[in-house]
Amino acid sequence: MSWLRALKETARSGLEIERQKLEPLIALRGAAGLALVVGVSLVLFGPEIAASSAFGAFQAAIATFQRSWRPRPVLALVSGASLAVSTFVGYVSGAHVVLFLCLLGLWTFLAGLAWAAGPTAGIIAASNVAIMLVTITLPTSVVDAAAHAGMIAVGGLVQAALIVLFPVRRWGAQRDALADALAAEADYARRLRHDPVAPFDPLPLMTARSAAAVTPREARRRPAELRGARGVAERLRPVLASLADPAMGVPGDGLERLWVNELLGAAGSVLDAAARAVRYGEPVHLSATDLGVLKTPDNDVILVGPARRAADRLSALLDDVLEIAEGTGTDSGIPTDLAPDTRHRPSLLKLVPVVLAAMRREMHHGSPILRHAIRVAVVAVSGYFVGEAVPLGHGYWAPMTAVMVMRPDFSQTYARSAGRFGGTLVGVGLATAIVQTAHPDARLSALLAVICAGLMYLLMGTGYAVGQVCVAAYVVFLLGMAGDDWSQTVTERIVLTLVGGLLAMTAYALYPAWETPRLRNRLAEWLVADGRYAATVVDRYADPASRDDEDVRDALIATREARVAWQEALATAQHEPVRHRGISRAAATDAQHALAQLGRSAMVLEAHLPARSADPVPGAAQLAEALRRATEKGAKAVRERRLPDWQPVVDAVAHWDMPTPADDGTTPVGDPVVRRGAALLLDALEEFTRALDERGGSTRVSSVLADS
Repeated sequence: MSWLRALKETARSGLEIERQKLEPLIALRGAAGLALVVGVSLVLFGPEIAASSAFGAFQAAIATFQRSWRPRPVLALVSGASLAVSTFVGYVSGAHVVLFLCLLGLWTFLAGLAWAAGPTAGIIAASNVAIMLVTITLPTSVVDAAAHAGMIAVGGLVQAALIVLFPVRRWGAQRDALADALAAEADYARRLRHDPVAPFDPLPLMTARSAAAVTPREARRRPAELRGARGVAERLRPVLASLADPAMGVPGDGLERLWVNELLGAAGSVLDAAARAVRYGEPVHLSATDLGVLKTPDNDVILVGPARRAADRLSALLDDVLEIAEGTGTDSGIPTDLAPDTRHRPSLLKLVPVVLAAMRREMHHGSPILRHAIRVAVVAVSGYFVGEAVPLGHGYWAPMTAVMVMRPDFSQTYARSAGRFGGTLVGVGLATAIVQTAHPDARLSALLAVICAGLMYLLMGTGYAVGQVCVAAYVVFLLGMAGDDWSQTVTERIVLTLVGGLLAMTAYALYPAWETPRLRNRLAEWLVADGRYAATVVDRYADPASRDDEDVRDALIATREARVAWQEALATAQHEPVRHRGISRAAATDAQHALAQLGRSAMVLEAHLPARSADPVPGAAQLAEALRRATEKGAKAVRERRLPDWQPVVDAVAHWDMPTPADDGTTPVGDPVVRRGAALLLDALEEFTRALDERGGSTRVSSVLADS
């Protein structure tokens, strides 16, 4: 993609407005907390301290809107406390320019590294650094700075207290995540009726898994319907895929296929009903027709073999989902044979070493997070110099803008730069018109600032530019309350916002962290994860007595994470102004499809794992080892721009096609389910090789198998 096209697309992305579901009660609560803090501070301490406390309450409320599974009061407290410390330390060092610039560079570098702990930590840290650049200009003495810092912390405390006193939809984010996972399974079941090998995006299941991890204290208060249903939803996916797949015994047409389609449709309806019940905390409403399809004895008559086992397993899992959604299982709402989620999220204090370890892992040259931290630190210091050199005053707006818009990837940085400048133009223009018309005093300015903040809380999900319109007007009114001349503010804010955005964009162009050159490495990591997952599943057939479901579970989670990492990298690379190096877009799309089928084939095998008492499957251990070795070597070949070789897997599968000496020469060895699954795995690997072969028309590996 050319630079001109990339700039046009990112600018359009930063300025677009989306229709989103608004949350007026949460926005009203945040605005009420801000109004309370500003009003009390204005009456007791005056407009300057009121401005500081307003920034603290404003930022604390914004922190609670970030996508995080932690309790919202904790986010508000952390945001307010960290901004208070930053303000005090920044003011104390502000009299010494060299010391302050060193502090600013270090503070910003650490804020950039905070992205290693996740987007929420990165956004809160960056916002605190940006607002610190404003708040340190308000105090006039060390004692005054301590008072400002204290009121900033009070602002965060007030927002946290309001969340505790006036909760809006407790566990709402966790409910939505689990309901989205169940709804995704329902949609998957319906799509399988028309496409028996339909793809499935695992992101809803991964999001639900992340939401299910809670602290020990939260675990005691978690609603019954949120305990265990995620595990059932994850077990449903391989069962649904196995039931629909023609390779597992059900022909593509005929009575069996019609009946399987009926089962899939009924499963979709049941899962949708369970999703609604979980989302809104209401009883499950089911139709008698759907229950009749799932419970009819015709399953045992029409379906045989693997399909019958899958239908029985589907019925049992749907019963578990309904029991959890209705809370009619044990006293805790969990069926007795289903273990609840046991993953615990570390408490705030225990999280500190986890975050430090994540930052330490990013301290290497190829890390996009480290490059972002270096980039944003240099830009913050440079922006401060530029802002002070421009004869406008309030030079902190240039580095503040740069810190706020910069992100670890190209598209978000450039989109936010365009959105911030456009939003600033509109917001400052509206605020200027209001000031010229109403000539507000300190109290009216405070009221207008609170209104702008409330609109920002309400509309921030509809687009970055919309939020920046409200933020720009909010800052104009707030600083006007503190005594700034509004006419001077207009020119400064527009010019310095443009300077800060240009600095951010220039920094990324000069010191980028392109995702395009790393696409092959991401693809190789996904291949290895898929291979390990498939090998782990096949290993269970080789030794059912030592079956460990946790190994399979961990391997499945690893392949999902690798797949999502690849998809995010591919989406990011598509907007980068970089000529492709190593893999074309068509090859990337075909390779993605092949690896998705590889993971799906392993998942189908997982749906039929034998009991501990079952006999070992001959040749399964050799196939598992061949899959591990071949995919690891194949990943190395992908990184080195060579075509992978699957000969070890070909040999292992060919061994099963050889008749045993004791039979009549017509019956191959091995379990039929494993043999069919192995063929699916090999087909997916072949497709992966063909996808990467840019010459086209490469010899099929299956021809080797046929010759053998």
